[in-house]
Amino acid sequence: VQLQASGGGLVQAGGSLRLSCAASGSIFSIDVMGWYRQAPGKQRELVASITRSSSTNYASSVKGRFTISRDNAKNTVSLQMYSLKPEDTAVYYCYTKSRASISRADYWGQGTLVTVSS
Repeated sequence: VQLQASGGGLVQAGGSLRLSCAASGSIFSIDVMGWYRQAPGKQRELVASITRSSSTNYASSVKGRFTISRDNAKNTVSLQMYSLKPEDTAVYYCYTKSRASISRADYWGQGTLVTVSS
């Protein structure tokens, strides 16, 4: 599976951004798609995920501000981010997992930087 992420950039606090990620290759095995992020000096953390059946999961820090969505026909996952805060600044990585996977992620995208200025 290859993942190509897009979006990200610089935004002021309170602003919005949309991240997108397209999967290609052996996509038949994908169950979960989502996003992790890693801020400087911190561990990578789960931001949001969505299953093939559209069950979603959000980190408490983004719940109510971020919305994850998925298009199974196009094999894409998007993350709409509202009310961004400086603490949302991080490199955002899209990922996929198969249903049987016990790993945090099977495949990672290349990462896209989100910078929120105060």
